[in-house]
Amino acid sequence: MKAILLREIKSFFGSPIGYLVIAIFLLLNGLFLWVFEGDFNILNSGYADLAPFFTLAPWILIFLIPAVTMRSFSDEKKQGTLELLLTKPISIWQIVNGKFLGAMLLIVIAIIPTFIYVKVTSDLAIDGSSIDMGSTIGSYFGLLFLIAAYSAIGIFTSTLSDNQIVAFILSVFLCFVFYFGFEGIATYVKGFDSLIASFGMQAHFKSMGRGVLDTRDILYFLSLSTVFLSLTVFKLKSYKS
Repeated sequence: MKAILLREIKSFFGSPIGYLVIAIFLLLNGLFLWVFEGDFNILNSGYADLAPFFTLAPWILIFLIPAVTMRSFSDEKKQGTLELLLTKPISIWQIVNGKFLGAMLLIVIAIIPTFIYVKVTSDLAIDGSSIDMGSTIGSYFGLLFLIAAYSAIGIFTSTLSDNQIVAFILSVFLCFVFYFGFEGIATYVKGFDSLIASFGMQAHFKSMGRGVLDTRDILYFLSLSTVFLSLTVFKLKSYKS
């Protein structure tokens, strides 16, 4: 697994992909949070709060993570190297986990520079007040689990086609459905709205953003990631057999 992970990292930073992903994520967040006028602008909000960042980041990642993962297995299939990869003396789970962790690590590297937002926002707070660190830490943990779920979905969709664009579109669609879709459906279903919303990532992400790491939220993200990684392994086994 370590060899696959290192191979993925080298491929990301051996080409413009890794640098572009990090630059685009930081640029888009920076522009919306500090430059562009609108609901996400922290300076105009009147509150020393990072809530706009944690509202915006999941939507940017819905497009950015599929762009990273779309090549994971679709490129292997297109180049005819998937069969060779599957004959390596490592298990399919190790191959999948190596690619999954490689994609996750790249996005986490893009997230790390945003810690400066915490310092800047804290400095903007009125004397005697400070930002809610419990909520901020909880939201960063939520973002980490969200990245894991998006990456697992993206890795899975990359096995469905040798066309990277198709894999990208499928991944964006599934990420959107699991992040916003269930909450959107819940608004039209009275009586079961909270139950339906609980199947989506947004409800659990918001829950972690309150500063309380509930085991139900953690288990949800771990289960969702495991399901899609298991589907990826199942799909790859069908190629091997």
